[in-house]
Amino acid sequence: MPSATIRGRFVWHELMTTDTKRATAFYAKVIGWKPEPAPEASYTMLTGKSGPQAGLMALPEESRAMGAPAGWMVYIATPDVDATASQAAELGGKILRAPTDIPKVGRFAVLQDPQGAVFAAFTPTPGQGAMPDRKPGLGDFSWHELTTTDWEAALGFYQKLFGWQKTESMDMGAEMGTYQMYGWKGNTLGGMWNKPQSVAGPPFWLAYAIVPDTKATAEAVKKLGGTVVHGPMEVPGGDWMAQCLDPEGVLFAFSSRKLEAAKPAPAKPAPAKPAAKKAAKKVAKKKAARKVAKKKAARKVAKKKAARKVAKKKPARKAAKKRAARPRRARAAKRARARRPAARRVARKKGGAKKRRR
Repeated sequence: MPSATIRGRFVWHELMTTDTKRATAFYAKVIGWKPEPAPEASYTMLTGKSGPQAGLMALPEESRAMGAPAGWMVYIATPDVDATASQAAELGGKILRAPTDIPKVGRFAVLQDPQGAVFAAFTPTPGQGAMPDRKPGLGDFSWHELTTTDWEAALGFYQKLFGWQKTESMDMGAEMGTYQMYGWKGNTLGGMWNKPQSVAGPPFWLAYAIVPDTKATAEAVKKLGGTVVHGPMEVPGGDWMAQCLDPEGVLFAFSSRKLEAAKPAPAKPAPAKPAAKKAAKKVAKKKAARKVAKKKAARKVAKKKAARKVAKKKPARKAAKKRAARPRRARAAKRARARRPAARRVARKKGGAKKRRR
């Protein structure tokens, strides 16, 4: 495998625990890994959708005797693990386990950086093929965080061993200081920061596995006997993360990505619940009542307009009748005037005749 394709990559993660059966069942339910037996009977592979992600084994007796706690360890690839181990010692680090062969797999060494964080350097067996550059998916480890006492010195150490470079940084306030991110070939791999006084113990590496929903996973941790120590919380960029302890007290972490900006495909509406149906009926009735009220109001307005028109027409009709009645009255008056002289003559004749009789 070309050295340019492996140097500085996080290629494996390993849990050494005091109860392998319980840990296997716990992580299978919490992260979703599928446990598979390895060729070595004492080793279990934890496999995600994209392939094996981690290994699980019992904490060796000699490690327990030395007071080593159960915990996770990260493996960082290098083209020559022997040279990397020697260089780490020259830079102030320690070799906790000398380079050792894993048959048909590769060669590794357990190292400690100058600040005290433990990690493993690993060189795969030649002929395993190139490691593809791809975006981590569910069940994959996507972020690697170093909590230390001097992140600037630590970054200088890892830069010389693995070629990492500074990327973005974030100011976390007076107590926690700067959170410095680092990367490899343009890809951000994780971050480093100085641990505050509230964080006990020596410096350590912490890897974050991707889960579908951080909040739901945190609830599962509690139900299965673990403890949530930090989060769930939203981090810059919109992702969510949480840090927890498994039932054996081992620190681990996970994260979930923010929702994509793309609009989801239209889904069929779910059947409404009884309460929702009642509420919908009430809303529909109110809308129908409003429509009826509007129609009634419109009818009233129309009747008023019609009444006004009729009221305007009545005076006009009266005036017309008056105009029509004037000629009739005039003719009647003429007739009456014409009749008066004749009546007077008749009256005179009647009066003269009466006098003569007397």
